[in-house]
Amino acid sequence: MKHLLSQIKIEVNDKLYLKDPESTDLGMRIIQQSILLIDRMGFEQFTFKKLGKEISSNESSVYRYFENKHKLLLYLTSWYWAWKEYQLVFSTANIADASAKLQKAVQVLTRQVEKDAVISHIDEVVLSRVVVNEFSKSYLTKEVDRENKEGFFAVHHRLVLRLREMILEVRSDYPYPSSLASTILEGSLHQFFLKEHFPSLTECSETILPSDYFTHMVLNVLNLKNNG
Repeated sequence: MKHLLSQIKIEVNDKLYLKDPESTDLGMRIIQQSILLIDRMGFEQFTFKKLGKEISSNESSVYRYFENKHKLLLYLTSWYWAWKEYQLVFSTANIADASAKLQKAVQVLTRQVEKDAVISHIDEVVLSRVVVNEFSKSYLTKEVDRENKEGFFAVHHRLVLRLREMILEVRSDYPYPSSLASTILEGSLHQFFLKEHFPSLTECSETILPSDYFTHMVLNVLNLKNNG
């Protein structure tokens, strides 16, 4: 997978940025340091002025790439979901059995993230923490319907639809495939959050992972055998 990913550019809606951050060294430093800074201080306290200091540049240089910090957050979360989509596609491409493919998909989408050494300017482990803590802030806004029409959440939606199709391949008569698919994707973020901050509200721990829970849930909801 690493060789394949090294040949692929993670695509993000070009309406989210003014200048492609992947096109320059400064742009990549903006992405790299914004992830680290948001993880450290939280999105509410994060500003372009603080980011400018981190990259030893002017605040105005950040504004040449992103209109505001909301667009930057949308970019980061879209990049994350696109990266997960590539992982899903490559991990399931050669699995013929529909049940085994679905179980693999659930594991890929809900497992603990590990660093991908191929993509040097983004720490996916830190980015995953940012997504767990901040993703809901990208869409719980008054502008969500307009931004949805603009395609700002298209990658996330596409990932849900991919999972939905895998569910229907296993159980074409299952009445709630979209609900189940979105629950798996959103629920995995919630379980990682609970595991970190409210451990008494979940069974997930260092030994029981969110991927274990969601695999168990899918197996029982769809009446499948474990192919793991």
